[in-house]
Amino acid sequence: AVVSTQSTGEEETRLTDRVTKKVELGQKDTLQLAKQVNDYQRKLQDTTRKMMAIVSELSMNQAETMKLQQEASDKRSSVEDAYRKLDMGLPPTEEAEVEWQRMCRDEEMKSTRIIQKQQAEEEAEQYTVPGGVTTTAEPRPNAYIPDDLTELPVPRPYGALAPFKPTEPGACMRHIRKPVVKPIEI
Repeated sequence: AVVSTQSTGEEETRLTDRVTKKVELGQKDTLQLAKQVNDYQRKLQDTTRKMMAIVSELSMNQAETMKLQQEASDKRSSVEDAYRKLDMGLPPTEEAEVEWQRMCRDEEMKSTRIIQKQQAEEEAEQYTVPGGVTTTAEPRPNAYIPDDLTELPVPRPYGALAPFKPTEPGACMRHIRKPVVKPIEI
């Protein structure tokens, strides 16, 4: 009975050792399988993220394409409208009309500036005194044309009796009252 107990104990030990080895091998396999499963899950998540990013980028591009197609059709219709208006003799667009008016106004302003510049040059020429000196004083008349019909209308110098031109009233004139004109009784 002792021998059979011993042999059963040894047999149990062998069996338990074999089972323990199988469990240890199973644990190693389980660990490897768990690592593989984790790797596959990570790769699956990365791929899913990449696919979602590509899908969202694709949808953005589709929206941009639709927007550009709409803009192109709007531009085509506005060009057709402009040609129709031109055929009718109207300005193609309101912006074109405003631009045309601005260009006309600029040309007019340019011509008035040229005229003003010419007038300023003529005025500066008028204020040039003999001897090459420029002055801003108004030139005084030094001769007159006689009204007699018997003589030729040739300017005659005034001499000592030149007409007097009073100066402009200054700022202090505002304190002086204007005289009250009394009616004359006869």
